[in-house]
Amino acid sequence: MEVKEVKRIFELVKGEVSNVVVGADEYVKLMMVSLLARGHVIIEGVPGIAKTLLAKCFSRALSLRFRRIQFTPDLLPSDVLGTYVFNQRSLEFEFRPGPVFANIVLADEVNRAPPKTQSALLEAMQEKQVTINGKTHKLPDPFMVIATQNPIEYEGTYPLPEAQLDRFMMRIIMGYPSPEEELEVLRLSEKWVDETYVKPVVGVEELRDAIVAVRDSIHVDEDVRGYILRIVQESRRDKRVFLGVSPRGGAMLLNAAKAYAALNGRSYVTPDDVKALVFHVFNHRIILRLEYIGGVEDRLQLISTVKEVLREVLERVEPPR
Repeated sequence: MEVKEVKRIFELVKGEVSNVVVGADEYVKLMMVSLLARGHVIIEGVPGIAKTLLAKCFSRALSLRFRRIQFTPDLLPSDVLGTYVFNQRSLEFEFRPGPVFANIVLADEVNRAPPKTQSALLEAMQEKQVTINGKTHKLPDPFMVIATQNPIEYEGTYPLPEAQLDRFMMRIIMGYPSPEEELEVLRLSEKWVDETYVKPVVGVEELRDAIVAVRDSIHVDEDVRGYILRIVQESRRDKRVFLGVSPRGGAMLLNAAKAYAALNGRSYVTPDDVKALVFHVFNHRIILRLEYIGGVEDRLQLISTVKEVLREVLERVEPPR
């Protein structure tokens, strides 16, 4: 598949989703980047801003099988992965797959489930497979986890461990729409518009070809790789940072930049592609020192501080010419 076809696919998906979710073009682009780079995303935002609807519309436009898992304190790993059930007719145990066996899995309010259940997603996210009772089951291809979190309400939640956070390619911070966009939301709500208004515009095989094209057809110059490396290393030197970006984070930024270049119709990555994605790929990988971390009520300020740290890191690192 040619790079221009990858861009065409994105434009089709963006157009369909925008018929239902207003003002989400940039979020759709970031989700598409993650999907084409075989990554996963966390969408963080206050209740009522269409996080779940966005995930549903996105998967529907791509003709992908979608499953939603509402994470709750009593959710068990078997509720996510599936389990073996004894069949009295055949006198054998047979596997009944859980909701994780889909192309796009929405882990809604993922931080409300206990760590044991959260960790059930780790193998699925990393290896695209799950192991139950010693037997390995492959997940559908493509496979993507979209997790959601509420940045304000933290009572009764279990924050994701850093090891699991690091396996998400991006954390997308979703804000309120503009007044003009919110007025359009009100108009659409009168018509009871939902994800069923989105038409599938891309086939699964076509999407797989696009993923291969991003992997094999996008060129990354050695200077751009060096630029990414310097950004990663500089993130660890900032005085406000306790733990900087991991090597996995740098690799994810590189692959995300390749997908971002393809969505912009280019067969090569530029430093601007890297800059455009640094905050989205790194914001959940930066751990600040204690003196810069407030309480739950300072959560939004914490994100703002991380954004400022990354902005200054980019200013200190000279891009290639």
